[in-house]
Amino acid sequence: MANTENANPPEFRQILRRQMLARREALSPEEHALWSAAIRQQLDQAFPALAELIVAFCWPVQNEPDLRPLISELIARGGRVCLPVVVKPGMALAFREWWPDQPLQPDRYDIPTPTDGDFLVPQALLLPVNAFDAAGYRLGYGGGFFDRTLATLSPRPLAIGIGFDFQRVDSIQPAAHDMPLDAIVTESGCYAIGSGSRKL
Repeated sequence: MANTENANPPEFRQILRRQMLARREALSPEEHALWSAAIRQQLDQAFPALAELIVAFCWPVQNEPDLRPLISELIARGGRVCLPVVVKPGMALAFREWWPDQPLQPDRYDIPTPTDGDFLVPQALLLPVNAFDAAGYRLGYGGGFFDRTLATLSPRPLAIGIGFDFQRVDSIQPAAHDMPLDAIVTESGCYAIGSGSRKL
């Protein structure tokens, strides 16, 4: 876990991010596949109405949980899904519709991104976490894109963090601009925020 000795909040978060990224990257392919499948099952059970919403998800990078099989299933059930698009640093994200076999291009951060398709306003966001805490705060990659987006979208979409059990910490030491999530789903269950992070 992060070494907090003499670390101010920004330093603490940088250390925690590095450690969690390293731990996630060290997962074996078998562990990653098994836990990703469990997360998809937990997410589908906890939020069965996702296919009725416009759902934004993130293309998995750096060994993040892989939601793509469930996303394809949501589309097969008649749902619409989209991927985030970085308009420019410092701005809220836009979202473009995604479907299987849609061509993707790496963006400035080397994340596969759609270059065409309708722009949509998501009603639910599935956000990968590098760490999370019982108060519902998420440690991302430091760009602040999703915090700005959650602060901008109206009505605010359902914000669901997606991560592994080992990424839970007592506190990520959130900054003033950090926006809490509504729930967090891991391989072992769904945690409702505002209830002591109890399982749903």
